[in-house]
Amino acid sequence: MKLRSILAALAVLAACAAHPARALDKVSFATNWLAEAEHGGFYQAVADGTYAKYGLDVKIVPGGPQANNRLLLISGKVDFFMGANMIQALDAVKEGVPTLAVASMFQKDPIVYMSHPGQGLDRIEDLKNANAYFVGKDNLVTVFQWAKQTYGFREEKVKPYSFNPAPFIADRKAVQQGYLTSEPYEVEKQGGFKPNVFLVADFGYDSYSTTIETRAETIAKKPDLVQRFVDASAIGWYNYLYGDNKAANALIKKDNPEITDGQIAFSIEQMKQHGVVDSGDSLKSGIGAMTDGRMKSFFDKMVKAGVVDAKVDYKKSYTLQFVNKGIGVELRPK
Repeated sequence: MKLRSILAALAVLAACAAHPARALDKVSFATNWLAEAEHGGFYQAVADGTYAKYGLDVKIVPGGPQANNRLLLISGKVDFFMGANMIQALDAVKEGVPTLAVASMFQKDPIVYMSHPGQGLDRIEDLKNANAYFVGKDNLVTVFQWAKQTYGFREEKVKPYSFNPAPFIADRKAVQQGYLTSEPYEVEKQGGFKPNVFLVADFGYDSYSTTIETRAETIAKKPDLVQRFVDASAIGWYNYLYGDNKAANALIKKDNPEITDGQIAFSIEQMKQHGVVDSGDSLKSGIGAMTDGRMKSFFDKMVKAGVVDAKVDYKKSYTLQFVNKGIGVELRPK
């Protein structure tokens, strides 16, 4: 028996020697802005080894005001890209760019409009009466067109938004665009008051956000790689929201030294409070969930608002091949 045990052990060792541990697949993921808590799940999956457990060596390539990381995806210089919303994916179809959204880490687009409290602008229906709207060019041609068509926002009152809240703070009858997780924090810090915050996702603007996009070629040739990246990213988001995220936040601050602990804490609290990442379809289908019905709803609204051409085949902008599998749902606190 002793000899048999020795022989068995030698056989195992021989098998291990013949099949060494598989090297991790190197993957590059480009974000659309500077490192921040809104990218936390991806940094978490790097920090806690989730990507490595899925056989991935992931390099996060931060974006920024001078970067166009989408071009890195299109040109094949990165494997995955973080899309801001589905407008971009629909535009890719229109332009014949072979990229698709394969998952949506945010169930709610964090775009907000803000107003001063107690100035007759306390409901989203009241915002049509604002003296001015401080919005950027991207917002003007997308979300604002929907708000104009749906809630009567007035384009002739638009003023440029330069990512400085001072003009909004000074004009009590004004409205300003923002991101749920950042601008309200700055307004309260600089203006000394809590603005009314209207999360457009709660009022009918149902675009997916913080999507994972990749090239059609990658999906066709490396579907297992795509699946592993989507699954590990979803688990990263569960762990970031509900677990110990200190190591991930340290990586975020390393990539973006100007971000503060206060801003990170505010962003996480807002994402959790408003169900930005984990709500709706993700509660059953898992973080990253997408549905055909939701896609059609958003497409129809954008066509009605004149943002998207009705001839665009919206079904070519995404695939459900890699989502809705319930990956990680057990990590949500009971």
